[in-house]
Amino acid sequence: MVPKNSAEQFELAFWESIKDSDHISDYEAYLKAYPKGRFAALAEARIARLRAGQAPAKSATPAAPSPAPAAPPKVVHEPTRPAPAKEREPAAAPAAAAAAAATAAAPSTPASRAAGAEFKDCPACPAMIPLSAGTFTMGSNSSDPSEKPAHSVTIKTPFAIGKFEVTVQQWNACADAGACAKASAAAGTNGAAPVRDVSWDDAQQYLKWLSSTTGQAYRLPTEAEWEYAARGGSATRYWWGEQMANGKANCKDCGQPWSADAPANAGSFAANGYGLYDTSGSVWEWVADCWHNSFKDAPSDSRAWDQSACTVRVIRGGSWREGAAYMVASTRFKYDASVRHSQNGFRVVRVAK
Repeated sequence: MVPKNSAEQFELAFWESIKDSDHISDYEAYLKAYPKGRFAALAEARIARLRAGQAPAKSATPAAPSPAPAAPPKVVHEPTRPAPAKEREPAAAPAAAAAAAATAAAPSTPASRAAGAEFKDCPACPAMIPLSAGTFTMGSNSSDPSEKPAHSVTIKTPFAIGKFEVTVQQWNACADAGACAKASAAAGTNGAAPVRDVSWDDAQQYLKWLSSTTGQAYRLPTEAEWEYAARGGSATRYWWGEQMANGKANCKDCGQPWSADAPANAGSFAANGYGLYDTSGSVWEWVADCWHNSFKDAPSDSRAWDQSACTVRVIRGGSWREGAAYMVASTRFKYDASVRHSQNGFRVVRVAK
């Protein structure tokens, strides 16, 4: 069934993604987005139980008019996949092993569009990968309706993008300086993990601090820049090819290491053709653009597709809680810019000089 881009569908998708959570912030995020929503009473009850030190009740959610897909809804028309290969065991040095695996199993795509060497502007800053200009096909005509139509986009200006998603340790440098809110207890316990439970507005505070600290211009990637980088030079469904494969992304269908409770540490899976990690799975990543229901009339260059007084922003890439269908390079969804959700994080872009 092809999902409809309706308010009811998005609310149901939001609830499906948190209904079994044991994090108060997830239910608070739902109530902030849908204060009079169909699950508001249940969300308030879950919050009360969690605050009382009890496990969240496993009561059934109110019946929906039709079966609800996992959130966010995703329809991907894929060829029949072969049986999954045996899952690999976690390596002692996951980032290094992942890089080697990526090199050994890289698809026949351009080797790299690196415009220079990897760099960091300060010890606590994200590692950055420079990318040169280029043209690619954005979106998909065989996936979710919001990803249509596939269209040619030209990246005219080189830019540098985070090698990893911003980590808890990097976020805490901003928090320690008093420029960012402390990471939530559930999302801030592992410094090497991607920071999450941060809103689009929170990300702006981090970017402002990072720019001020380094004297460089940092921002969120535009949606076009994000997909260009995430594809790693490929034009296939996933950045690694047309078929799902273990060890390429952090998702519940993607192989080890995986846990339902939290994403793996940054860099635990293979890098794409541009040397970027976790562009599929791990945490959803905020980008600069305002949400539009499709790519009809989208810009043909790399600028952000924005509009005045925009309150709903785009997230990309899926998270560790989703399945293989969400790992395709064109996957996109939306959230209110002020909403914090335990599956949402971001990576940064630095403007090239």
